[in-house]
Amino acid sequence: MKRNTLAQKLTLGATCLWLGAGAAATAVQADTLADALVGAYNTSGLLEQNRAVLRAADEDVAQAIASLRPVLSWTSQVTRDFGVSRSNSSGNSAVGSASNTASLGLSAELTLFDYGQNRLAIEATKEAVLGTRQTLVAVEQQILLRAVNAFMEVRRATETVALRQNNLRLITQELRAARDRFEVGEVTRTDVALAEARLAASRSAQTAAQGDLSVAQEEYRAAVGHAPGNLIAPRSVPQLPPSTAAASATAVRTHPEIIAAQYNVSVSELSIRRAEAAMKPTVTLNGSLGATQNYDNKNFSQSGSVSIRTSGPIYQGGRLSSLVRQAMASRDAQRSALLQTRIAVEQNVANSYVGVQVARASRTSSADQVRASQVAYEGVREEATLGARTTLDVLNAEQELLDARANQISSVVDEYIAAYSVLAAMGVLTAQQLGLNVQQYDPASYYNLVKDAPVQSRQGDQLNRVLRAIGRE
Repeated sequence: MKRNTLAQKLTLGATCLWLGAGAAATAVQADTLADALVGAYNTSGLLEQNRAVLRAADEDVAQAIASLRPVLSWTSQVTRDFGVSRSNSSGNSAVGSASNTASLGLSAELTLFDYGQNRLAIEATKEAVLGTRQTLVAVEQQILLRAVNAFMEVRRATETVALRQNNLRLITQELRAARDRFEVGEVTRTDVALAEARLAASRSAQTAAQGDLSVAQEEYRAAVGHAPGNLIAPRSVPQLPPSTAAASATAVRTHPEIIAAQYNVSVSELSIRRAEAAMKPTVTLNGSLGATQNYDNKNFSQSGSVSIRTSGPIYQGGRLSSLVRQAMASRDAQRSALLQTRIAVEQNVANSYVGVQVARASRTSSADQVRASQVAYEGVREEATLGARTTLDVLNAEQELLDARANQISSVVDEYIAAYSVLAAMGVLTAQQLGLNVQQYDPASYYNLVKDAPVQSRQGDQLNRVLRAIGRE
């Protein structure tokens, strides 16, 4: 009966691994799932990279706006002319000459009318910026989902290692009991060998579980930015829509990849109009000022001009018509991409939702399996002490209980991962939607500073301060 009491204590400890593993390690730094998400948001290099990509897209708007403004340029030149000449007037003798002049010129050009080419370019770049913002949101979702996966996989691996350690202790007790019974003639050498083989297999499984834990910890470090501490199990699975249809309806409205694809369609449609406008005339205003000074004497000259110029293509070998057709083909491709993106998003929602349902059913079934296997194991072990069961029966019952507990651990982890996958598939797995305690990146702050193409001004100084603040100047 003492052996049975010890086994009950060991199995009870394994049963409580998931619910109370952190109680014995309170001195270790505890990390919640929210802490992991905050760490991933604050340290992700991929997120920072795509923020820089967005800032580069913001500059496209500034460059497009600059096309509506005058283009001013200057030129300066210092010239020394020298030479040797012979003529009748010089008595057929060689005469040298040299002169030094300097000139300065200013020119200005302003597009007055171009059938909307420049304004269409501005609208296209603005749509592209909005699409790039959605791409940034999609990247944010990927980073946060990776953090969730890393957190839960460390939890799975940690609990599996603890379960394997408990199993190793239990089989060691079984081997000791088999040897004691062999010495008194209750069992044969075969029973001892079976226990020894099962112990070796348990040691191998424990080593593999330790390896899986090390891999999971490294993934956590890469995803979150620091090594995992004592990970506290989440209190509850995030609330999800009541059905796949409801989740899909939300995804169609809010998923960043769908919205980004819609903006891409708008950009392609504007590109068609720009290509058509390029086939029409352009009216520009031109002005210039110039001055030339001769350093060898007091001669100088000044000049200026103002003109309105109208120009347009006549024949360019079919290039302009080809550009229009190319823009139309690109629009059709973007429309198809939008359709495919929507299909893929809806499929991901459905798959993730099914994953949640399967994990929930598995968790319920594994809980029942654990209870039944526990009863069966205790019964087989008690019968073995009375001689009605063999060592192999005890080992098999213990293995079934181990498998049931491993399934229970995995089903809980799978449910959390699937639930957060549903949120990502819906497009709502963001720092804002989750309410994370982070300084959220404002994509409009940089855009508002550069959208008017500042040069050296009060706005330009403010832009410099922003660049220094984000460490990118």
